[in-house]
Amino acid sequence: MLNSVPLKMPVNSRNWLRWPVMLAMSALLCACGFHLRGSANLPFKSIYMTFAPTSPLGIELKRNIVASGNTAVLPKEDGAEATLQVLSETREKVILTLNSSGRPSEYMLYYRLTFRVIDAQKKELLAPTLITLKRDISYNSSQELSKDAEEVLLYRDMQSDMVQQILRRLTAIKTAQPTQPAQQLEPAVPASDQVTAPIAVPAK
Repeated sequence: MLNSVPLKMPVNSRNWLRWPVMLAMSALLCACGFHLRGSANLPFKSIYMTFAPTSPLGIELKRNIVASGNTAVLPKEDGAEATLQVLSETREKVILTLNSSGRPSEYMLYYRLTFRVIDAQKKELLAPTLITLKRDISYNSSQELSKDAEEVLLYRDMQSDMVQQILRRLTAIKTAQPTQPAQQLEPAVPASDQVTAPIAVPAK
């Protein structure tokens, strides 16, 4: 009869870090699914956006607009009633606090977008607008992998927030209303057709 000998698995001091990373990445994959927070009722029937074709923000914004069913996103500017021009898009990571050893213990993540909107006649419908979002994140060198995953999630959350901020500003745009036809005035009566009252002559 053979005695069963329990197998001893090697212990990796970093194995415990894998679980939070795996959980965080799973949450990220779920977050990548499209969730429309509200229907975007834009004041124009078509729009062109100057985001790069692979821009995650541009892709998510396009999905929200298309899902509304009210506005088409065109692949080129020709024929679009409005154009969203991206003037700048930046991400920044700034040290917020230091620990007793002088090492960063907390960061602030910034996500900034500046854009404007013009119509087909190049008239400015929305002046250059800056949207700034920020999130703070703590840092621990012993949890570097999980913190990297958390940073990705925070930027992904800011991206979704940015989309909603843009949509609110697009929805609030007041487009030029078609001018009402001027009311036709009654034609003036020609002088020859005017009726003049007889002049009374005083009696002598």
